[in-house]
Amino acid sequence: MTVEGFRHLEAELQRLKGEERPRIIAAISEARAHGDLSENAEYHAAKEAQGQNEARVADMEDKLSRAEVIDTATLSGTTVKFGATVTLVDEDTDEKVKYKIVGDSEANVKDGKISISSPIARALIGKSKGETAEVTTPKGARSYEVVKVEWK
Repeated sequence: MTVEGFRHLEAELQRLKGEERPRIIAAISEARAHGDLSENAEYHAAKEAQGQNEARVADMEDKLSRAEVIDTATLSGTTVKFGATVTLVDEDTDEKVKYKIVGDSEANVKDGKISISSPIARALIGKSKGETAEVTTPKGARSYEVVKVEWK
């Protein structure tokens, strides 16, 4: 996991504990005040939200405790590996794309971050500038040329 991904998870965990947990507790308290709990939909909804929140908290605490944090700014090299920001050209469409290879829990294609275990990242690992990577996608095989490998 990158330092940025670790910080993002920590911030989300603090939000769940500091904002969501108290909000849900207040909702449960308010719903209890309405009386009979067996037919109280608000109470059951709040209890379900509490269960989901606590499950997310436990999952994030587990990820954070097992995380191996790597500062990608200290990495270097000419080949693609974890933490690299790679500029590619689709050899069929000449479309340029830029991806940062990150851990599974911090991947977000919209932000240009792909998981180290994704098919495209696995195809790129070990490649250098000028080399081609063949990637099998749901739409068929794609071929990408590595244009640039950066470390940010």
